[in-house]
Amino acid sequence: MTDRKIRILIADDHPLMIEGIRAVIESQPDMEVVAEAADGLEALTLYRTHLPDVALIDLQMPRMNGIDAIHLIRNEFPTARIGILTTYRGDVRASHAIKAGAQAYLLKTALRTELTEAVRVLAVGKRYFPTAIAADLADHLGKEHLTRRELEILGLIAGGLSNKEIADHLGLAEDTIKGHVRSLMDKLSARNRTHAVAIAVERGFVTP
Repeated sequence: MTDRKIRILIADDHPLMIEGIRAVIESQPDMEVVAEAADGLEALTLYRTHLPDVALIDLQMPRMNGIDAIHLIRNEFPTARIGILTTYRGDVRASHAIKAGAQAYLLKTALRTELTEAVRVLAVGKRYFPTAIAADLADHLGKEHLTRRELEILGLIAGGLSNKEIADHLGLAEDTIKGHVRSLMDKLSARNRTHAVAIAVERGFVTP
């Protein structure tokens, strides 16, 4: 063991968020921020330059989102230790981040209490998923996924289209659309169309 500090890269397009994360990290004697990126492409470039011990990457950023950035970094640097930063608790986003190579999933609302622990866990080669996130993943793991057609229809519902307008748009019978809507409402346990869209946004099926 050495006294070398854990070197951290932060990627987030909100300066205040970076400032807050840096303040938490710099309050720890065993950590230091070595690079800050405002988008996914910059995160990739800075990772190559600094080779940090841990990268904390926002889920939604301009030019390249966090999931794509993680995928590219892990492809180039298979041993990279990366945590995703997000406002959302959606299981779809979590699974996408994990598939891309993230080993930690941090809600921005809980950074003050979980950030330093997550960094230390990542730095020693382990994974960090808060209890709530792990529970969400487990809860949805065995549930039936929405079909491609249901996801398409859900996106159109989110766009404000009626069943008839969706039917016309997709060239299908309105009764067929109604059947798909009933199915996706049941899978999402939604009370109505508005509730279905809200659940879809929270779980990451639909981007707000």
